[in-house]
Amino acid sequence: MQDISRRYFIKSTSTLGVALWLGLSAKGDTVKSLDPAIAENFSPFILVEPNGNITIFNNKPEIGQGTFQSIPALIAEEFEVSLDHITIKLTNGEKQFGRQSAGGSSSIRGSYTQLRKVGAAAREVFIKAAANRWQTDATNCYAEAGEVINRTTKASFTYGELVGDAAKLDLPKDPQLKDPKDFKILGKPAHRPDIPLKTNGDAVFGIDVQLPGMLYATVERCPVLGGTLKSFNAGEALKMPGVVKIAEVERVIGRYSSVGVAVIADSYWNAMQARKKLKVDWDTRGYETFNSSAYDEKLRSMANEPGLLDKKKGDVDSLTLKPENIIEAFYETPQIAHHPLEPLNCVAQVNGDKVEIWTSTQVPSSITGGQIDGFKPENVKLNATFVGGGFGRRLSVDYVNEAVSVAKQINKPVKVIWSREDTTQQGTFRPMTFSQLKGGFAENGELVQFEHKVISPSYSEANRKDFNIAKVDGTMVEGIGEQAYEIPNIKTSYVRADYHVPLGAWRSVTSSTLAFAQECFIDELANKAKMDPMEFRISLLHKPSDTKKVLLKLKELSGWDTPLPKGRGRGVAVWEFFAGLCAQVVEVTYSKDRSVKVDKAIVVIDLGEMVNPDNVANQVEGAIIMALGAATKPGITLKNGVVAEHNFYDNPLVRIYEAPKIEVHILTDGGKIKGVGEPGLPPFAPALANAIFAVTGKRIRKMPFDLQYI
Repeated sequence: MQDISRRYFIKSTSTLGVALWLGLSAKGDTVKSLDPAIAENFSPFILVEPNGNITIFNNKPEIGQGTFQSIPALIAEEFEVSLDHITIKLTNGEKQFGRQSAGGSSSIRGSYTQLRKVGAAAREVFIKAAANRWQTDATNCYAEAGEVINRTTKASFTYGELVGDAAKLDLPKDPQLKDPKDFKILGKPAHRPDIPLKTNGDAVFGIDVQLPGMLYATVERCPVLGGTLKSFNAGEALKMPGVVKIAEVERVIGRYSSVGVAVIADSYWNAMQARKKLKVDWDTRGYETFNSSAYDEKLRSMANEPGLLDKKKGDVDSLTLKPENIIEAFYETPQIAHHPLEPLNCVAQVNGDKVEIWTSTQVPSSITGGQIDGFKPENVKLNATFVGGGFGRRLSVDYVNEAVSVAKQINKPVKVIWSREDTTQQGTFRPMTFSQLKGGFAENGELVQFEHKVISPSYSEANRKDFNIAKVDGTMVEGIGEQAYEIPNIKTSYVRADYHVPLGAWRSVTSSTLAFAQECFIDELANKAKMDPMEFRISLLHKPSDTKKVLLKLKELSGWDTPLPKGRGRGVAVWEFFAGLCAQVVEVTYSKDRSVKVDKAIVVIDLGEMVNPDNVANQVEGAIIMALGAATKPGITLKNGVVAEHNFYDNPLVRIYEAPKIEVHILTDGGKIKGVGEPGLPPFAPALANAIFAVTGKRIRKMPFDLQYI
């Protein structure tokens, strides 16, 4: 992971001869350059050096989702180079690499064609260079394994030998992309090059960073969320071994801000021990009386408010249906923490008006693009590392700014580490969402009415000081009015609830809660109509659609029509949203002691195109495990303003023995390219709850639910 700077360009060209950089302009055109000054003005994804070394630069952070392999694979496939014979470097938020972030399952779906185009243009220009040397037509040449080969004579040149010639030629504006049937990398199982690094200890995560003379810091923050520092006495803490300094430090995230006390010492252990000796007086601003139980009751009471209109199809309000043909339900989902296994951390060093940062982040471009308080973007240098999990928590840079604030107060590099308790209790959190649903049938049995009202705090309001609360926060209603079901009258709305707690996107954002409510309610409607849940869904899909295609495939692969033995049940759910489309069947066993065992999840995910099937399976499996935890493990609650949960002992994750068997089936028909990292999560909880209903007759409308006693 090397800083891609003018210094690196000059070093490359001065020590190895002229090197060729190839990439994309801001307009999406393929560009190449030998001049480091020019190359800094476009996104140079490929570096070919005369000695044969080839580097592919990866502008998507590796947070465990596999982009360290999948992004270079898009380029390597078209450039005809093996991933085993290239160097992959993560970028560090440099302006020329464009938007560098990992979120919204966007890495592949947002890069698939453009990065293939980079590789294809590079391949064609090197083939042309070789053809010119041999004085033959380019069609008489082909590229393979980093070489151009003459079909007639079998002579060959390496790309390195052709750098000078290729540099003199124009890149094709519309390079010919390979036919998928000719793919050697894309769509094939492939080893991820980051896995050996992570298993042998060579991979560097933010928490691994060590610098000469580096100090360590931990921050005591107000336990009452919404509160801030009033005063503190550091007398006893300063007497502790290794303590260098104790200072105030501010944390700002969206509209939430507070001041805490940083303890800086020569080791993290010493900093933590001294932190325990602090005597702090907090200004709790009245939030010390806040309790989740009372807040939840408030949200329930708001279900009768009309709310803000989100989407409307037909005219729900003009319907006159018989009461016995109408069904209503209320669903609840909890507030939860992200729990990335690598705790939040950041190393920062301030020198005058410049700052250098080493951290695990999902958003390098945010760090270098103006979100570091008090520093001009050009004076911020980032060293991005591998990321030990993000799930949306590392989309925020509050912990980075906090570390920079600490570093400002001491003339040395400082590593700030959040403890697991800090991470659990200080946020950000996925907000609770409550759903009021209503459906109605005509006399002929047709479903003609569907309403979904969401009652929740606003994620956008929490994170944008300029957000207009008079408008619907689209994040909080994502997907509910956009499913493919053909219902003539649909109305979706949103009721905003004020909230003072820091909120952040959690894997699959609000689809992680709304799919549970909506897809369980679809099951309730199927039950009301006395129809099989799978057949009911398909009956609402008259026109061809990706959703219909996925459900039909899932019905086939899951053996839906084959009866299960007594004591076993299966449930189905499907969800499409901004990140993609996935449907699942979950099978469970219900025991005499009233416990439920999750046996299996059968998954069909629609991608359009695919890079690495192994990686797709890994991501879907991980999403399902997270979904199982969110559905069945305790959420985050506040008592007297303080988060009641502390660590994994009282806010647990799913254990290995609880994990079901997971079968992942991938559809790649060349249609719309969809994401992978998030779509596997939303359908699981409703499919699980629907399976429990199928075997017990008990309808679950509130998460979390206890599988040990249904």
